[in-house]
Amino acid sequence: MYEAQNTLNRQFEQAAANQVWVTDTTEIAYNIRKYKVRLHVVLDLYGQYPLSWIITPTETSTGAIKVFQMAKQKAGGLAPLIHTDRGAAYTSKAFNHYLASNNSQHSYSAPGTPADNAVMEHWWADFKWLYTKSC
Repeated sequence: MYEAQNTLNRQFEQAAANQVWVTDTTEIAYNIRKYKVRLHVVLDLYGQYPLSWIITPTETSTGAIKVFQMAKQKAGGLAPLIHTDRGAAYTSKAFNHYLASNNSQHSYSAPGTPADNAVMEHWWADFKWLYTKSC
C-alpha cells in the first residue's frame, strides 16, 4: 500500500487545464436496486468537467487504471498531479505504478476527510441528484 501526502491541500482552483485531476468511484444501483455497478470518473480541476468515465462491476485497480488510460488518451498525457481518496483501488501497487510510470505525482485525501476531495464529492452529489430525478 502506498501512502502519499495531501499535496493538493484543497487548492481546487487551477490556472490551466490538465494540471490536476481528481477521481473517485461511486456505486450506482439500478432495476429497483436489484443490481449495482461502479462508476469511475476523472475530473480536470481547471474546468471541473469529466475527462473520462467507465462503468465496472466492482471497484478495482483495473477499473481505476482504465479510466485514467481513457483520460490520458483524450488529454494527450496524464496530469502531473492526481488526487484521490485512500480507497483500495487507489492505494494499490498497480495503480501507483501506473501513475509513476506516467510521471504523475499521487496526492491523497486525509483519512475520513471527504472535504479534501470536495470538487469530486460535489460533482457526485449533482450527478446522483440528476440520476435519481431521471429514474
